[in-house]
Amino acid sequence: MRVAVTCDHGGYALKRVVGEALRASGAEVTDLGTDTDASVDYPDYAFRALDLLRKGECDRIVLICGTGIGMSICANRIPGVRAALCHDAFTARMSRLHNDANCLVLGGRVTGPGVASDIVDVWMKTPFEAGRHAARLARIEELTARMNESGKGRGDRS
Repeated sequence: MRVAVTCDHGGYALKRVVGEALRASGAEVTDLGTDTDASVDYPDYAFRALDLLRKGECDRIVLICGTGIGMSICANRIPGVRAALCHDAFTARMSRLHNDANCLVLGGRVTGPGVASDIVDVWMKTPFEAGRHAARLARIEELTARMNESGKGRGDRS
């Protein structure tokens, strides 16, 4: 499985741990940076990985910022991306079983290295259950398309 991992400065320290956990799970890992703790803009890094996922150049992605919230906002704007901000092995397991999450999001300032390794391990090993969950995911795509066609849901603050 091909997995791209990226982070901003808030996730830099955790990215190395995540990369090791991904490799231990047998993944082929592509590291998209950042490579220091110098301040960078998380959308720039998120969209690098999202573009690879969208193009099929990787099977899954892992995004890491300080809390995971900013990366989650970026990821879930892209059709077909199912990003899950996970804080423990249970949420990681459920994100795969019920939501077929193809994007794992972690908070480098709120998730310790041991917990992050456990999250990655479970997320990589857990299959999608499909069944009623597949129907729900299809419904999300249908409703999203309908909302986008009607011009609503742009996130305007006006």
